[in-house]
Amino acid sequence: MPPEPKNICGLLLAGGQSRRMGGGDKCLMDLGGKTLLQRILDTAAPQVGPLVLNTNSDPALFDSYNLPVASDVIDGFAGPLAGVLTGLEWAQRHAPECDWVASFACDAPFAPADLVARLIAAVEAAGADMACAQSGGRDHPVFALWPVRLADDLRQAVVDEGVRKVDIWTGRYKIARADFDTGRCDPFFNINRPEDLDAAAGLMGNG
Repeated sequence: MPPEPKNICGLLLAGGQSRRMGGGDKCLMDLGGKTLLQRILDTAAPQVGPLVLNTNSDPALFDSYNLPVASDVIDGFAGPLAGVLTGLEWAQRHAPECDWVASFACDAPFAPADLVARLIAAVEAAGADMACAQSGGRDHPVFALWPVRLADDLRQAVVDEGVRKVDIWTGRYKIARADFDTGRCDPFFNINRPEDLDAAAGLMGNG
């Protein structure tokens, strides 16, 4: 039987340093009257059970969101894999009913409302270990479904082997892909620079 949403932990990834936005907390920037974090939270919450925010900023900045906050379990801004490891280990401790973690990047305001269902279906269809989203022929590894059972394997890869690139680690396993139509805009359009925020506002205005 495929997992139910309540047995999937949602991981909101906001652990980066936002250098291309000039630093600070990119996820707290406003887009159309909502922060980027609120937008991804609104998308993710109906698709999962427990939720955790991965950020290396002061947790007090996020008090109004009523989310548990977990900073990277690996020092030194080790990239997305550190955030995924943080989510897997958080689920082990705080959401033992969850066998899966679904990750969402906080800088993608148009993420699909059926992301998790499609990732689950892809894993089931392929008998895969994990799944990631794909659009326009590109993988989006920060929008993915990760098995909690591989937490120790990921820790070994990140800590002992120094692995930082997502595809180096996922290449060790069978990974399925859920392909999404780009349509009016790529649902995984992400905001890295100030001009991307302007572009996203334009896309919303044309919706």
